Amino acid sequence: MATFVIEGGHKLHGSITPQGAKNEALQVLCAVLLTKETVVINNLPDILDVNNLIDLIASIGVRVEKLKKGTYAFTAAELDTAYLHSADFLKKCNKLRGSVMLIGPLLARLGEVTYAKPGGDKIGRRRLDTHFQGMVNLGATFQYDQELLAYRFSGKHLKGAYMLLDEASVTGTANIIMASVMADGTTTIYNAACEPYLQQLCKMLNKMGAKISGVGSNLLTIEGVKVLHGTQHTLLPDMIEVGSFIGMAAITGSELRIKNVGYRDLGIIPDAFRRLGIRIDVDGDDIIIPAQEHYQIESFLDGSILTVADAPWPGLTPDLLSVLLVVATQAKGTVLIHQKMFESRLFFVDKLIDMGAQIILCDPHRAVVVGHDHQRQLKKNNMTSPDIRAGIAMLIAAMSAEGTSKIDHIDQIDRGYEDIEHRLNAIGAHIKREE
Repeated sequence: MATFVIEGGHKLHGSITPQGAKNEALQVLCAVLLTKETVVINNLPDILDVNNLIDLIASIGVRVEKLKKGTYAFTAAELDTAYLHSADFLKKCNKLRGSVMLIGPLLARLGEVTYAKPGGDKIGRRRLDTHFQGMVNLGATFQYDQELLAYRFSGKHLKGAYMLLDEASVTGTANIIMASVMADGTTTIYNAACEPYLQQLCKMLNKMGAKISGVGSNLLTIEGVKVLHGTQHTLLPDMIEVGSFIGMAAITGSELRIKNVGYRDLGIIPDAFRRLGIRIDVDGDDIIIPAQEHYQIESFLDGSILTVADAPWPGLTPDLLSVLLVVATQAKGTVLIHQKMFESRLFFVDKLIDMGAQIILCDPHRAVVVGHDHQRQLKKNNMTSPDIRAGIAMLIAAMSAEGTSKIDHIDQIDRGYEDIEHRLNAIGAHIKREE
């Protein structure tokens, strides 16, 4: 198990470029199973979750060829159906949350799939009802196998259907789209998720020959086709990494240029940081964070305390609330952070309180942060990363703290951030990895 040792108090400088989007990568990698032809994907990040999914689809029988750094060719001409029923397949699925999106393409391609309950971040209950009900709506059946501790899906002849999703689940919507692109007839998905990464999946599938309309809205119409073809696809920059870099620059009082951020696809993220008082300048597709000694949290127009909450796109992504919370600890003013979607994502704040942050954890979903306005620096601490986003929030806190902090279980951070210590050290951070 590896540990980060972080010497805090160092300013950042220069520029940094975000990696390809992790959440988009997991979707489009599953989609390569829908065609026997070659799919080339560019800008894939070299992170644990992506590498584990590439290893998993290679085990299924997909031919994987690395063309250059970040660019891979995938050819799913023949799939190993015996392996898909093996204990090893179920074990690998169980370790990777993104593997749930294999259900849709495998049902579309083979008409059946056995799938173990997925792992991933320990951030509270993450139900799979949207995924499963979507498959049932298309005509599939499933049952739970007590002996295998896995679900068995069967759907030899999927048929298009109208469905109103009970939640705008991103991975659930992606799964249903991939199951329906080759189903008979027309599928209509209302209350569909519409995040930029899901839009990217739809655009890639359309280039492969799918007929998906309404892309970018919460009402998708999918006309089933008989076959899909190969294509080439490039991932967007990772918006969560962009937000993380904004937070690092702000809390350390540093000037930093973040390059090629895909600004038009960042949605409300820049404004969420601006509401904490952080100045963000836009230069082409780069953003510049000027050095600020102080940043003041806005109030609502009636003078009441600002609330920052997550919501389905185009609302604020829940993956950045941990970062915003840490940044707020050194702002001037008070903010309520409301994490609506996951019930355990705020439990890491006890470590920030140990570092001297003034935070009241109201309940599993809400925390009030009273900013120090840089009058009191956070203190060093020894911490353990419970999930990807809390891990990067802890790293940001340690970078601004007085003294040397340690973060254990950093494989959680490695799941979502490529070579993070070397990239941050290149712009002035002091981070050492110890095995």
